[in-house]
This record gives sequence, C-alpha cells and structure tokens, in this order.
Amino acid sequence: MNLSETNKTKLLIIVSRFPYPLDKGDKLRSYYQIVELSMNFDITLVALTDFDISKKDEKQVSKYCDSVHIYKLNWFTKTINLFLCLLTKKPFQTGYFYSQKINKRIKELIKVNQYKHIYCQLIRTSEYVKKEYEITKTIDYMDALSAGISRRVNMQPFFKKLVFKSEANRLIKYERHIFDFFENKTIISEQDKNLIQHPERGNIVCVPNGIDKLFFESLKKTQEYDFVFVGNMSYPPNVDAVHYIAEKILPSFPEATLLVSGLSPHKSLVSLAKKDPRITVTGWVKDIRTSYSKGKIFLAPMFIGTGMQNKLLEAMAMKIPCVTTPLANNAIHARNGLEIMVGKNDKEIISCIKKLREDPQFSNDLSIAASSFVKNNYSWQETVSILKEIILK
Repeated sequence: MNLSETNKTKLLIIVSRFPYPLDKGDKLRSYYQIVELSMNFDITLVALTDFDISKKDEKQVSKYCDSVHIYKLNWFTKTINLFLCLLTKKPFQTGYFYSQKINKRIKELIKVNQYKHIYCQLIRTSEYVKKEYEITKTIDYMDALSAGISRRVNMQPFFKKLVFKSEANRLIKYERHIFDFFENKTIISEQDKNLIQHPERGNIVCVPNGIDKLFFESLKKTQEYDFVFVGNMSYPPNVDAVHYIAEKILPSFPEATLLVSGLSPHKSLVSLAKKDPRITVTGWVKDIRTSYSKGKIFLAPMFIGTGMQNKLLEAMAMKIPCVTTPLANNAIHARNGLEIMVGKNDKEIISCIKKLREDPQFSNDLSIAASSFVKNNYSWQETVSILKEIILK
C-alpha cells in the first residue's frame, strides 16, 4: 500500500482470527474484504489469534493496511473468561475471544486515531467496541452462529449436548442483544438473516462472499477421482458431510473414488481413509485448485451449519459439476438442474450423481452455466461494494 495516500477515510477493522492463510471461511471473507476496502480506506487491522503469526503471513496482509496489530489470546485469560460465562448470560464465543488487556489496547488505538468507522467481523469481537457511541459501527454477523450450534446439538454425546444447547440459547439472546449497539448490521445470506431473532432483522444487509479470479483461470483437469470434497476438515459440518458420502453415497457406486482435501482432517476421517482404499484424505493443500481439478464431480451434502459454502462457488467457478443439498444452495440461489444439482436425501443425491455420470453433455453444459453464474454474481469487487456503501454513508 502507498502510505503517502493520507486522504482516505480511517477505518478500524477487528477480526477474531488473523486473515491469512486462507484456510477457513471467516479468514477468507475478512482477507478479501480488506483487499477491496483498502482501495478506499486507511485500514487499521486488529486481529486476535491463538497462534503465533509468521512474518510472511503478516506481510501478506500488511500491504493492504495502514497498520496491523496482532494480539495473541492468553490461555489463562480464556479459561477464566469461559468460567465467568457460566455465571452470566454471555455466550462462550464472546468470552473466549475477550481480554481486558486487549480491550485496553483497542481503546488506546481509538483514542489516538480519528477513525470514521469501526467494522467488527463476527459477534466474537463486538464486546470490544459496542459502547463506542461516538463512532459509527458495523457488525458482520457473517452467519447465524446460534443456528449453526443448534444444528450440531444432536451430533454430540450426552454431556456435550447440554453445553451446546446452553450455548445456542445464549447466542440467540446475544445476537438479539448486540444488534442495538451497532448502527449497521451485515450477514452473508438471506437464509442466515432470517435466523437472527431480532424484530428489526429486516434491516440487516446481505453481503455475500466472492470468488478469487484465479478460480476462473484455466487449470488442467486430471480427474483422478470420481468425487471430491474440500474444506476445513476439522469443522463438524464438513466432517459430517464426508461421513455421509462414505456411508450413504459410495455404497451405490462401488468402484468410485473420493478425494478429501483441507486443513486439519479430523481423526475419524483419517481412520475412514485407512479402512477404505477408495477414500484419499490429503490434509492441507497449498493450492486447493489442484484438488478441485482432480475430481469429476464435487459433492457437498451439507445438512448442518450455516453461512455460504465457498467450496461450492469455487468448484462451480472451475467448471466442476456440483451436487449439494437445499441447505447449501439456499444461500447461493443457483438454479437446480441448470447450474447445480440439488438433492434433499440419499435417493435424490444419488439420482443427481447418476444423471451427471450418465450424460456427459448435460454435465458439461451444467458446468459451463455454473461458472458463468458465479462469475456474474459472486465477484469480491461487487460484494464488497455493498459494504463500502454502508461504511461511507
């Protein structure tokens, strides 16, 4: 960034994870929003983290910011805050990411800088600035965390169910509570917007995710596997999706193979691959496009979770035919049978797959239409322009 440009509006952005590398959905969203916002704003980035950040990763983000402040969360503070949450109505999500020491530093930044706007990603960061009444603020819910936790309750063993139910109820109340502290509210999709239980949720503005233009560039397809799935492979909805493919879909295609790529594969997935030679689990891949290109069909049978599945947008952009569920497609709004294939259950999903496998021309036409759909509707430039208008008004 050219630091001689001093006429830009000063913007403070607070995120709960350092936005690089791009291995999780919230990091991807914050990184590309920062890239686009940097064209109009002098950005001060405050990033919380559980881990040490490499100089290389810090440099990648710093070139889009006027200044970057990385604050590592202390395990002792996190433990105390989580215990205190038991005595209050606040969600564990907010307690985990809060630190009085970091709060003091943020207050100092606000005091010495003339920020015109504060942008918080996720309700996890809202406690730091919710009472800054002199500066206009925007909270990005990103997705409906309360609904995401609620959908995971039944996956938990008995003792964890109580914790998850409690957290879901706390999040519902907190999502409603924090709404009134911020002048502007954003979220990733209409589907998530309708899950925020506030009487004025209609005022929340949808700011979708986008796709890096690299996913539209030509990349040789090796198609070594019949099916492919990518994502953060420690994230429960993704783990659940892979187990679903292995247990409900693969039996109908005895000779088919499955590639699973993504950060930190859950031990159950590693075990699954050891038991079934048709399943390959790679772990982290430097260029995830290489994994997409190895699959003939991208499967995303998402039954829990919230938000927008960037994995689907990326696969569609790369002209990989996609099969998913209504839960995932409701956030994207692709046309079933024209740009994407959607199935509600095992039978419908298997039928979608058979259609793609048995009709190459149909599969090719759908893939081309899917790529055009994503290109026309999900560029970062277009989606972040919505956010820019909110901040500048």
